[in-house]
Amino acid sequence: MGTSPEPAMLRRSQRSSRRLPRRAAVGRRSFTATVHALEDLADAGAQVSVHVTDLDTGAQVIAGDDHVTLPIAGLGVVPLLIEVAARFEAGTLDPLEIVERTSTAPVIGSGLWRNLQAPALPLIDLAVLAATAGDPLAVNILLEQVGHHRVRDRIESLGLRRTAVLDRFRDVRGPDDAPHVAVGTAKELAALFSALVNSAAVDAAVSAQVAEWLSLNHDLSLVAASTGLDPFAHEHDAHGLLFINKTGRDRGVRAEAGVLAGPRAGVSYAMIVGFDDLSIAHRLRAHDAFRVLGVELMEYTH
Repeated sequence: MGTSPEPAMLRRSQRSSRRLPRRAAVGRRSFTATVHALEDLADAGAQVSVHVTDLDTGAQVIAGDDHVTLPIAGLGVVPLLIEVAARFEAGTLDPLEIVERTSTAPVIGSGLWRNLQAPALPLIDLAVLAATAGDPLAVNILLEQVGHHRVRDRIESLGLRRTAVLDRFRDVRGPDDAPHVAVGTAKELAALFSALVNSAAVDAAVSAQVAEWLSLNHDLSLVAASTGLDPFAHEHDAHGLLFINKTGRDRGVRAEAGVLAGPRAGVSYAMIVGFDDLSIAHRLRAHDAFRVLGVELMEYTH
């Protein structure tokens, strides 16, 4: 498979005191466009964080502020799903237990279940809704079922020191509520997805279950936009592309982590962008940076 390029780094932003060291990557697969896109975002005042690791060699491919804890919105669902799968496997949570939608406070701003006629669903279906659509009602019920403290303990057991699930989904966050659903770092999130595909997140059975749920994710609009996969049927790609991901979205927050593997190589990746969501143009500029990373990940793995 050829020698991996040196890890690309981001330079210091002209408008920020954040440390963004620059070391140009070498070779054909150097992620130069991604570095430039993220530097432009940082120069415009955005907070950017990225980490990509080669799954075969364990080498860091690109990194920038990957240790900085940032809001990750719905990406916090991943450690919750790991705890749910672990409890299913241990028999301490019944996957077929039926739970009423009205058992939790309504969240009317987003979600799929609120538009369905079924007033109750089994917990295992709620896990699928959480993984595929980031459904806030499903996530909130799962969090209540397993307990916030157990999710926190699971995060610690996974070795994640700068990642936390802070709160449930809410339509409005008051002064007494946590400011974000979840926070994390690009480095830890990339490592978490690497653990999932390497059967190291709790154990092989839990890793496989969570990876299966995440392989059904419908949001392929950021990094995954460059894969050409069908958002609704991509778990068995005809071209042998292995892909799982989860995104996080909130006002001024875009985040994605996942695994992409092709015939040449495989990578785990995570990218977080915090930006001033002042206009559609600001939002699209952040989205474009994710898609640039996606293009270069495809080039790296193919």
